[in-house]
Amino acid sequence: MKYLDEFRDSRLAKGLAAEIARATTRSWTLMEICGGQTHSIVKNGLESLLPSSLTLVHGPGCPVCVTPIETIDRAIAAAQKPGVILASFGDMLRVPGTETDLLRVKASGGDVRIVYSPLDALRLARENPSREVVFFAVGFETTAPPNAMSVYLAKREGIRNYSIIASHVRVPPAMEAILGDPSNRIQGFLAAGHVCTVMGTGEYGPLALKYRVPIVVTGFEPVDVLQGILGCVKQLESGRFEVENPYARTARGEGNVGAQEILKEVFRVVARKWRGLGEIPESGLGLSPQYAEYDAEEKLGLKGLTAEEPADCHAGEVLTGKIRPTACPAFGRTCTPTTPKGAPMVSSEGACSAYYLYRRGSGAAEAKAL
Repeated sequence: MKYLDEFRDSRLAKGLAAEIARATTRSWTLMEICGGQTHSIVKNGLESLLPSSLTLVHGPGCPVCVTPIETIDRAIAAAQKPGVILASFGDMLRVPGTETDLLRVKASGGDVRIVYSPLDALRLARENPSREVVFFAVGFETTAPPNAMSVYLAKREGIRNYSIIASHVRVPPAMEAILGDPSNRIQGFLAAGHVCTVMGTGEYGPLALKYRVPIVVTGFEPVDVLQGILGCVKQLESGRFEVENPYARTARGEGNVGAQEILKEVFRVVARKWRGLGEIPESGLGLSPQYAEYDAEEKLGLKGLTAEEPADCHAGEVLTGKIRPTACPAFGRTCTPTTPKGAPMVSSEGACSAYYLYRRGSGAAEAKAL
């Protein structure tokens, strides 16, 4: 397909890799911030095209993966309540909670429905007025606008049996948390192109200046990723720390203003707990006071549920780029896609999933910590 195949062109990719090698005179460490980019890097073997002095670190770029286990437990608790229909995208069903997951709840009789849009969940509420329909709203700024629209429409239509578990996270505060860590070694970022398509690039300029890191808005195909890496390397080699946007075919500086307006209408910025990063100020989106009646956690009394991450799962270290998935002792042994210990092994954007699919058994070199 035109406009897609050209960004998978091996000739272009190899040319960009050669240009990166020529531009790289020092050791640099970059982080891609999106799980889609991680899968593209691992699936297409892009690291093998890069000079050894250039290190790519996989960041917390999968919203399913960074959802803390206590939020999973709250969704499970909601699904187990009589009279509740729990609606969710399919990628959340196999994410393990403390004792079970939503798929097992469904198998044991819980009314768990897979939907493809939050508007499907709202339709369920219309069709089942005697049931409480709870939508498990997980995602970055990319999925937040349609989720916000479902709540907006529910209020406008007077639908009272619809609510959401809001687990939206914002990318720039997470990047700042990583950069502000005393042990940080990230020198440049490949920013998530789809997030910038919605939110624009305005929040990244202050980060680039404050922490002296280049931030390059990057897409998800091999050529996109290599363009992002090249942009970061060129900036680092010349001592520049700016925001660049080679993904302008989709992302604009101002973003999607309409999507931003619905976010401001329905949500407010809140602190949010991230798996592996802990609670980060202003890193989440929660329902604003005028839409508080659609907060499933309040409505169903779920906010008191807390949980600790399992000690034998190193997902937090993987998500913060401290180790590669293969350095986790459970990887490929007690933690597999059929017996996952953490979300990164079952999410379609998880780094553990990518390594299991494309690099399992590829040698001891992959198992070392970064």
